[in-house]
Amino acid sequence: MMQQYLGIKENHPTMLVFYRMGDFYELFFEDAEKASRLLGITLTARGVASGNPIKMCGVPFHSLDGYLAKLVKLGESVAICEQIGDPATSKGPVERKVMRVVTPGTLTDADLLPEKAERPLLAMCSITQRKTVTTGLAWLSLASGALKLMEFSGDSSTVAVRLQQELERIVPAEILSGDNGNLFDDYAGTHINRVPDWHFDVVGGHKALLDQLGVATLTGFGADGLGAAFGAAGALLRYAQSTQGRGLQHVRSLTTETESEFIGLDAATRRNLELTETIRGQESPTLFSLLDHCRTAMGSRMLRHWLHHARRDQNVARARHEAIAALAQSEAAGPLAATLAQVPDIERITTRIALLSARPRDLAALRDGLLQLPALRGDVVRCYGPGQGGETGLLAAIHAALATPTACLDLLVRAVAQEPAAMVRDGGVFATGFDAELDELRALSENAGQFLLDLETRERARTGIANLRVEYNKVHGFYIEVTHGQTDKVPDDYRRRQTLKNAERYITPELKVFEDKALSAQDKALVREKMLYDLLLADLAPHIGTLQTISQGLAQLDTLNALTEHAQQHNWAAPQLVDEPCINIVEGRHPVVEKQIERFIANDCRFVNERRLLLITGPNMGGKSTFMRQVALITLLAYVGSYVPAASATIGPIDRIFTRIGATDDLAGGRSTFMVEMTESAAILNGATEHSLVLMDEVGRGTSTFDGLALAWAIARHLIDTSRSFTLFATHYFELTQLPDSHPSAANVHLSAVEHKDSIVFLHAVQAGPASQSYGLQVAQLAGVPQPVIKAARKHLARLEAQALDATPQRDLFAAPATDPYAQEEEEEAVAPLAALNAAQQALLDAIADLDPDALTPRDALEQLYQLKRLAAA
Repeated sequence: MMQQYLGIKENHPTMLVFYRMGDFYELFFEDAEKASRLLGITLTARGVASGNPIKMCGVPFHSLDGYLAKLVKLGESVAICEQIGDPATSKGPVERKVMRVVTPGTLTDADLLPEKAERPLLAMCSITQRKTVTTGLAWLSLASGALKLMEFSGDSSTVAVRLQQELERIVPAEILSGDNGNLFDDYAGTHINRVPDWHFDVVGGHKALLDQLGVATLTGFGADGLGAAFGAAGALLRYAQSTQGRGLQHVRSLTTETESEFIGLDAATRRNLELTETIRGQESPTLFSLLDHCRTAMGSRMLRHWLHHARRDQNVARARHEAIAALAQSEAAGPLAATLAQVPDIERITTRIALLSARPRDLAALRDGLLQLPALRGDVVRCYGPGQGGETGLLAAIHAALATPTACLDLLVRAVAQEPAAMVRDGGVFATGFDAELDELRALSENAGQFLLDLETRERARTGIANLRVEYNKVHGFYIEVTHGQTDKVPDDYRRRQTLKNAERYITPELKVFEDKALSAQDKALVREKMLYDLLLADLAPHIGTLQTISQGLAQLDTLNALTEHAQQHNWAAPQLVDEPCINIVEGRHPVVEKQIERFIANDCRFVNERRLLLITGPNMGGKSTFMRQVALITLLAYVGSYVPAASATIGPIDRIFTRIGATDDLAGGRSTFMVEMTESAAILNGATEHSLVLMDEVGRGTSTFDGLALAWAIARHLIDTSRSFTLFATHYFELTQLPDSHPSAANVHLSAVEHKDSIVFLHAVQAGPASQSYGLQVAQLAGVPQPVIKAARKHLARLEAQALDATPQRDLFAAPATDPYAQEEEEEAVAPLAALNAAQQALLDAIADLDPDALTPRDALEQLYQLKRLAAA
């Protein structure tokens, strides 16, 4: 037996081999040690190899899924080895074979997959020609059958950055890389599987795609001209087929994605906007958790996909806006939600049918779900109306997709019992009347109950034993039980079968004949059901494409209905997408934050071609970051196809959204907080275009004051003059508020606050112009900093501001070097106000010198200083 195990293990050296032995899956040697540590199960030993005990551990076969889920979550892969031989006829060890391989990227079981997220498998192939690297990606969600390709080129550094961005968007659960590949080495959090380089053959991959899709050309899928992507697809299909032990008949379509198809969101932006995960890694509260009113898992997965894959094509979003408007006007959202709640995860059930791993209750759920289609179609039809797209709109397409598959549904209704057993091996899967032979076999075993009652009555009368019982169990079969005190009355034709502490169990010739007949019928019925079930899955295979179309229609309908429900409940408005460059939001709100606080202050945001950068100043906790994020979220939601939390929103073309918010480090990667900040800033400056939306929060704060100020100014000016992006630039460097004087496309706004005695009241209202101060000491006081510390800080602040004013150079702080093309212009602009500034500074210093520190409280002194400073700045 161990020789058999070692031969199987040799073919799966990097995987944990679960070796079936009776009612357990056993692991041996190093696999046993590893599994014992990871799963917390007892490590034992069995036999000896090379003079050492063979370490062993195991799990019950009926508990397998729970252990697999834990191992897959830890990034492990498992080969499941089953007994395929008959123990009764086998000479030596029962024949075993690996029937299934479970890896992080090839999951299809409902118990192993997250219900509301995909876990795709991805492969990459790179081809280098004359210093140009062409990288092809292929990724497959095995649970849905969605296969996608992408290809991009450039120098090695450009391709590496682009590859990282795509991986952050796709979020694969497992990556296939060639033996010599190294681009994936630094991608954390994903299981990387090395496969031989020859698996990535381009010609072989192209043929594998043609065979998989059953076509003669890939032109209809937009895949002409690809090369490296074919190599990746070939490796991907080979690996996926090997893990399932069979073909992938549910993979029937191909999507080719391009760089310009989706609004770009890098990892920092996805994290900062908290689309599907909070900054702290929690699932709630996020934009997804807020909007997920979906009644089906299919709808939730589609909503998650839409949030991460907003299309740049405005027509896609407009079609969704129109569908939401139609649903809202027809008041069909409520009835639709109630009916959708009765629909199972048809998408994943279809996949399990294709892979021959569907369980009886999957088929019963599919049957019950398909029975809801007529009611859903009726609700969708009621949404059609003038101005809602009629027979060409999105709802019309969904209505067509939800046509009832009559032949498939009829088969399921006739075949599957109303409440079938969980597993085929338990019997009771098929409905009465579906198969005459099965009905006959069942009748034999089902009549056993009455036979036993009749036999028990007769035997009690014949023997005079009043407490005699005729019973059955799976271990000992049928028997007659008599207590020890009554055994002297047992007839001669009773044969002892088992002795218990208080009773004896017997068998009679009549009971033995019935047992053989009943148990034989039961066994034959189970064999018959297994054969019928295999045939049923084969008969359902031709309907896989139709079921996939239905699942996509249901997912879209569920997602649109959820967005409609949220828009109606929270007073969201339909955005307007236009061709002109602009973002004009009236009374915008942060969709998540407004649900977490009692009263949210709505604010406007206006960008046009002549107004592209807003310098945002104001106190800490004043709402700067919230305001910036809500603008980005409203923009993203508009392109997702959702209504938005605003009184109105008009938004032009957007290609990417960038964010640089928050202070984080990457100690494991050797990057300090400031290094992370500069890395994210570099990505923005190198990637932003005039159609991008950029959020920059407190750039430059991680270094010295003058270094940070200089960097913040240079970055802001680059975004104004070179990138020309729509930019929200929050800062505490008040010196930057001078930028609009020399750059008309920039404007100052601030988050207002009011001081009351020694406290501060945040108004959270965005107003024109720069803020007068940051209120840092007041915020520190709110945070609980001891009063002596606050008092000392006030005194020291007065001294620092006095010194800073005294030491200010008599020239414009932002004067450019002589070689700068803007130098002369800026110097001329600075001459006029410079004399006034010098006079104001001198007056301020004189006033400071006249102050009597004994006659003024620190607060009085500060108020006078701020007043003089504002006058000097003016």
